Amino acid sequence: MDSSERRKSGLNLPAGMSETSLRLETFSGSYRAISNLSSPSKATSCSDRFIPCRSSSRLHTFGLIEKASPVKEGGNEAYFRLLKQELFGSDFGSSSPAGQGSPMSPSKNMLRFKTDHSGPNSPFSPSIFGPDSGFSSETSTPPKPPRKVPKTPHKVLDAPSLQDDFYLNLVDWSSQNVLAVGLGTCVYLWTASTSKVTKLCDLGPSDSVCSVQWTREGSYISIGTHLGQVQVWDGTQGKKVRTMSGHQTRTGVLAWSSRILSSGSRDRNILQHDLRVSNDFVSKLVGHKSEVCGLKWSHDDRELASGGNDNQLLVWNQHSQQPVLKLTEHTAAVKAIAWSPHQSGLLASGGGTADRCIRFWSTTNGNQLNHVDTGSQVCNLAWSKNVNELVSTHGYSQNQIMVWKYPSMTKVATLTGHSLRVLYLAMSPDGQTIVTGAGDETLRFWNIFPSMKTPAPVKDTGVWSMGRTHIR
Repeated sequence: MDSSERRKSGLNLPAGMSETSLRLETFSGSYRAISNLSSPSKATSCSDRFIPCRSSSRLHTFGLIEKASPVKEGGNEAYFRLLKQELFGSDFGSSSPAGQGSPMSPSKNMLRFKTDHSGPNSPFSPSIFGPDSGFSSETSTPPKPPRKVPKTPHKVLDAPSLQDDFYLNLVDWSSQNVLAVGLGTCVYLWTASTSKVTKLCDLGPSDSVCSVQWTREGSYISIGTHLGQVQVWDGTQGKKVRTMSGHQTRTGVLAWSSRILSSGSRDRNILQHDLRVSNDFVSKLVGHKSEVCGLKWSHDDRELASGGNDNQLLVWNQHSQQPVLKLTEHTAAVKAIAWSPHQSGLLASGGGTADRCIRFWSTTNGNQLNHVDTGSQVCNLAWSKNVNELVSTHGYSQNQIMVWKYPSMTKVATLTGHSLRVLYLAMSPDGQTIVTGAGDETLRFWNIFPSMKTPAPVKDTGVWSMGRTHIR
């Protein structure tokens, strides 16, 4: 076709293509243009590219196997869901679950058909995290916060002449809420409910107080002296009931059972006193090779634990004159001793400067259950009767007070305030407050344990006002 013919037809056709080669074919009511380019050798058929519709492709029925991350197991589900929606369309991410009668669902045997559980439209909704994803409501619940312990004492008493001597025991709190303190040659009583101070006795210039211990009923108090005597006083009437001798030198530690008063001395002996008989003592326990500085009866009165400057912890029973257990793992003097009120036969002990460890023992078989290095000299131990925790006081080199949770031995609190070794410790009858004494001549009262009824932190009472007062 020449140029005049192309102009006449109104079509601008390429060279070599005639108007008769262009035709329309009809397929099922739709039209498609087919261009046949004439060629001397062969004809070529051209068509437009095919764009699929992903919404009808049913890609969600094919099991795309996902491997969970070894680091964050179950944590990639949201990412994969969002990625699939971006790649395959929104219909893929919100596919209906199997078993709902979808006519488009093929056989489950086809390429591991994947049962897709229905989820919310938004990939960021919390409910898309399944129970195995690590984001369940149970694991997302915040842990219970630890109990808060006040870091400062709520009351401070001046205690002039409170001796800085590791082997003495000069502070005890009675079951009738009266605090006894040995200061020099005198014993003073401080009534906690009224803050009233009473001078119980004065031993005179030739003697001094080395230990004090209330009976369990809180009516009578025993006093160990520098000359080796053991005196028993009626704390209510302020009268001396009895004086017992037997020790050759100072009596630094005392312990009451229901009927027996035990006393430990620098003469290395333990004497058993029975106020119902006239003799000064009914038996003598010999086992330590140095001064006896720790002494505690078990809560059932069946066993007596004693610690000495010979680094030994000995356990005696009611009827034996020889120790039934000799525990020698400590490498320093054992003054700190405490029996658990929660478990029979569980004993805790603390060692001095060269040892620094709190050790736990089963007196049933003599095994050491656990031990922890506290980092400083252990001066005292006391077990809470309200919760399964214990408190320890320390000397060289940090002079701290520590509260521990048993049996994990995690630290609940660390309290500081004393400038010298915290040598003395006693607990209030309700088990919530402790009093600590040190060579800095102060007594400090700390609220550290909850009440037995409720686990809430103990609040300061109006009876004890803040500030420093004198105990004499």
